[in-house]
Amino acid sequence: MLRIEEVTPKTYEERIGEAIAEIPLYSSEWTNYNPSDPGITILENLSAFTALQDSRIPEVPADALRRLFLLAGFRPEKGKCARVLLKAEGLKEGVNIPQNARFSLGGMIFETNRSVLAGGRMVGIYAKDANGFRDISYLARPDVPVGVEIFGSEPEVGDALYLVTDSLPDEDKELILYVNMQGQSGRNPVPEHAENLFAALRWECYTDHGFEEIKVRDFTGCFLSDGEIRLRIPEGAAVCDEAPEKGYCVRAVLERAQYDIPPRLTLIESFLFEVWQKDTKAASIIFSRAGKLTVKHPLAKDEFILVFAKEEKGSSYRRYELSYDGDEEGRVCKYTPGSPGPEGKQTGFTLDFCGEIRPDSDLKDPVRVVLYNPRIMQQYEIGRVLGYDEQEFVLPLQHLVTDSFCLIARRTDEDGTYIYDFVRPEKKEAGALYYHLLEDDGRIIIEDAGNYIGADLFVASAAVTEGEKGNVRAMSTFVPDSKLPAAKWYNPGPGTGGAYRERLSDVGVRFRKDVEHTYTAVTARDYEQIALETPGLCIRKAHAVIDEAENLVTVAVLPGTDGERPVLSDIYREEIARRLDERRLLTTRIKVVSPRYVEIHVRGTVYVKRHYEHPAEEIVQEIRRRIDDVHSSRNFGEPLRFREIFAAIEALDCVSYVYDLSLMPDDRNLAQYRDSDVYPEADVLCLAGEISIETVAGE
Repeated sequence: MLRIEEVTPKTYEERIGEAIAEIPLYSSEWTNYNPSDPGITILENLSAFTALQDSRIPEVPADALRRLFLLAGFRPEKGKCARVLLKAEGLKEGVNIPQNARFSLGGMIFETNRSVLAGGRMVGIYAKDANGFRDISYLARPDVPVGVEIFGSEPEVGDALYLVTDSLPDEDKELILYVNMQGQSGRNPVPEHAENLFAALRWECYTDHGFEEIKVRDFTGCFLSDGEIRLRIPEGAAVCDEAPEKGYCVRAVLERAQYDIPPRLTLIESFLFEVWQKDTKAASIIFSRAGKLTVKHPLAKDEFILVFAKEEKGSSYRRYELSYDGDEEGRVCKYTPGSPGPEGKQTGFTLDFCGEIRPDSDLKDPVRVVLYNPRIMQQYEIGRVLGYDEQEFVLPLQHLVTDSFCLIARRTDEDGTYIYDFVRPEKKEAGALYYHLLEDDGRIIIEDAGNYIGADLFVASAAVTEGEKGNVRAMSTFVPDSKLPAAKWYNPGPGTGGAYRERLSDVGVRFRKDVEHTYTAVTARDYEQIALETPGLCIRKAHAVIDEAENLVTVAVLPGTDGERPVLSDIYREEIARRLDERRLLTTRIKVVSPRYVEIHVRGTVYVKRHYEHPAEEIVQEIRRRIDDVHSSRNFGEPLRFREIFAAIEALDCVSYVYDLSLMPDDRNLAQYRDSDVYPEADVLCLAGEISIETVAGE
């Protein structure tokens, strides 16, 4: 069989030698290792077959390897643009940012996918509980990274967080927030749409009728992790005077409060908008009408423009020529440049179809305007479709954005005039041009030419991305290249999602990891790994013990919650048990237990060097650090070695030598004392107890 973990294939001699050497592990009765023995003959045949397979693995064609991965349920992940949430600081009023507005950061371009409103300001943030309001407005300041427990140290149902702003987006638009958490980095990720284990929030907006519940998309899990929160603004939002600060108000009210760790925030940012890391080189703009059209786009300044329109239902597009005075006849449209923008270049233009032949506005998407930058205009022709299988074309760009890519297919009509169709990748319909885009390589492969044999292909729209490089760090400063008011444009959170299309070698790595990942619990290590990965929980360590006589697996788990001696809550115990129960062997019983703790008392005499201040404190601190299984890498039931504590003390700069030292557990039922070492039970962790160290100054 295929052995995926082997990188360098083994020879036949190595394989048959290993097979014969392992015979005693499986059978003590097999003693005849001569070639004449039928068992040896079988091993020789299997070893030869496996060696032959290994030698052929590097020769598997890429297409065959891709199909093999597909059979196993693995396909290359598509490339994606990185997404960033931007904030404008310092605007005096809201600003409409147009679609395709561009922002730059270190040579990378980020663009808006739709028009958005920037601006607005948080004027107050307040926590409310049974004792009233508490002002925590400094959470809106990135320069004051102070952690705040927004619902207090013991959250209760009814506690609320009030956000007061000087304005709100229009009705049915979203207010995008971003929050930074403190001390939650050890929490396991939670699958999207999974039930929240610890809390439930009701978001409300103040309107003419009081507070009304609103729709929300919360990617923080009720303040369990960093992320965005998107609030849909209702009709009739009004100024509220219920909070200490007057203004528009949205609030989050706790409906269920069983947090394992009370939410502690360092930042709440508001009035954010999305930009995507891509650089558009050619754009195809669709219009739903065919009258006088206004086109605004960053590429308009280059003035490389093609106009297409439909004249009959179900027909293809026709090409319209630009006219600067509107006097020409035929398929023409009058072109009027817009007002000059930055650097004296136009920021848009208008088109007016003025010839005797005009498009029909009643048709779907009657007009398309294609814009090119200078480089693509010189290379926008791709080639002609010849109709043979797997015809390939090389594009003038690499690392393309699949969702932004489109081709123009030009054919000849019955009357000998050109007709045009816009064709996206992998759109399979009767008679359609069906092709694959290899975005990273900058190639297309035509699988089915359909009715397009003989058609000429041109680039209609294309954008490029820089993959993972677009996942920029938080608090980077962006520069807009359009004429926007002076402001500081920055991202409160890091960029996410940016990636090139996954290579086959990366799919192979992912496949191997999946094969090695624990899905079914068999060994003690399996139970530990599955418990540690329980979604949504903070877990520091786990230790499993198998009792074969009772067919029972006991798993001790240390949660990552606060306190000197963390214990498992009912939620933790039930969720871990449920996860293990889904993955256990059929007849195995599961028991999840909370940690037990034993204190280790330390006594001793240490000779210290002169001229050191407070050597006893340093020694005690080192002992407490060494005997702290909650925060150290030591696991449940791991012996506490006398020699390790002795060596750690003696290694301190202030210590000459250790004269006397002893370790003693405070409960012999939880830990045994043998030969100066301490042996805890399987579900026990050690903590430092009473430490009595006498220091003697040396010479």
